[in-house]
Amino acid sequence: MGLRKDLPVVAVVAAGGALGAAARYGASLVRPTPDGAFPWTVLTVNAVGCAVLGTLMVLLTETTTAPHPLLRPFLGTGFCGGFTTFSTYSLDTQRLLSAGDPTRALLYLGGTLLAALAAVWAGVTAARAVVRARGRHA
Repeated sequence: MGLRKDLPVVAVVAAGGALGAAARYGASLVRPTPDGAFPWTVLTVNAVGCAVLGTLMVLLTETTTAPHPLLRPFLGTGFCGGFTTFSTYSLDTQRLLSAGDPTRALLYLGGTLLAALAAVWAGVTAARAVVRARGRHA
């Protein structure tokens, strides 16, 4: 009984995740990272995904209009979860370390963390400003 009830959520998370992962793969095709180079594409994808997630969560949870109950799992867990990548971030860090480049590895490790946190903050802050401005004009 529980699985049947959760099946729509599982389906939209899977669909969103597939789209997010495809978008991330597309970004890596447009801006591939050469061997031994700083992984700017993955850092950018992770920061953009965090900004989008911060924005979405405010728009989906702090507005007066109740969104469709499957929108948050589709966009948040699914798309943003598939788009961002902790595993590639970890692997890229390990590759930089293995290549004998601990300085860039640590810069990437810390830079991604700071960029991701700043991006979530910026997304949340911008979305809340928009929600407040809409409320004043309504």
